[in-house]
Amino acid sequence: MSARNNFIKTAGLVWAAVLLSGCLTPGKRPVAGLLWPKTIGMLKANGITGPTLHLDYGQGDSQGNPAGVFMYFVPLISPEPVTATQTPGNTQRARVTTSDRRFSDATFTVKCDFEIDGQGCQMNIIDQEAAIRRQADRLKNGGTLERQLGSINLEGGGRGSLEVEGCLSNRVPVVTEVRLRFNGGDRRSPVTIGLHDLQQQQGTVVHRNELVARVNTLTFRREPGQPRMHVTIDSLNRKDAGGGLWQNILGGVKGMAVNLFIPPVPVEATGHQALLDFGLALAAKAPEFTFPRARNLKNIAKTE
Repeated sequence: MSARNNFIKTAGLVWAAVLLSGCLTPGKRPVAGLLWPKTIGMLKANGITGPTLHLDYGQGDSQGNPAGVFMYFVPLISPEPVTATQTPGNTQRARVTTSDRRFSDATFTVKCDFEIDGQGCQMNIIDQEAAIRRQADRLKNGGTLERQLGSINLEGGGRGSLEVEGCLSNRVPVVTEVRLRFNGGDRRSPVTIGLHDLQQQQGTVVHRNELVARVNTLTFRREPGQPRMHVTIDSLNRKDAGGGLWQNILGGVKGMAVNLFIPPVPVEATGHQALLDFGLALAAKAPEFTFPRARNLKNIAKTE
C-alpha cells in the first residue's frame, strides 16, 4: 500500500511539474488552443491583391524579398497617390530572420527581427496635386502648406524589428498594436521621410524649407476614430545639410524636440488594417503574407 501511495505521489509531482512547465513556457500551451482565422493576409480589393511577402524566419536559405515588396505598406497607408521608384540595378532585399512569440491566457507579444541587405534606394514619391487643388485659394492668397509629406525612402541596408502586441478574446487573437522599428543592431535607420512647405509664386507652386527626417519607428494601433500612424524620428535636417558630425548632432537634437509634439499622421483605413493583419500573420508564424492592393499606387518606375 505504501508503494502504491508513493507511486501516486510521485506521479502527481511529475504531472504537476509538466503543467507548471507548460505555464512557464510562453507560447506552447495557449497556442494549441487558439482560434486563428482560416486565411490571414488575403484581403482583396476588387479581386486583386498586392504582392506576397515570404516569411521563413531565418529557417531556410531564402534570399529574402525585394525592398519594394517589404515597403509596399507605404502606398497602402498613403491617402495621396504614390509613385514607387527604384535606382537602376537595385539589389535591396529584406528578410525576417527570427520569431519570438510569447502567449499568456489573456495577451500575447511577438518580436521578429529583420535585416535589409543590398545596394540602392527605394523611394515612394507622394503626389500632392490633390492637396494643392484642395488648398488652391489658400495658396493663391499667399498662404503656406507646412510640413507636407513628400516621400518615404529606404536607402541601403539596415536592421530592425517587427513588434506586435495583442489580446485573446474567447481564444481568438486580436492584434492591438504593430511597431516597425528600423534602428536595430546599433545601426542608424535606413528609412527617411522628405518634408517641405508649399507656396505659390508667380502662379506656380514651389517647395520651400525642404527637410529630411530619419525614421526610427512607425506604430499602428487599433484605436477609435480615424486610423493614424505614430512616428518617432532620430534626426531632422535640412535637405541640403552636410553629413558631418556637427550636423548629425544638431539633427539629433532637433529630432528629440520634434518627437515631443509630432502629431499622428492620418492614413488609409485599408493600409492601417493591413498592418494589423500583418501582425496577426507574424503571431501565427504564417509562411507568407499577401498585401491587399494599394489603390493609390500610381506606377513603379526606375530613376536614371
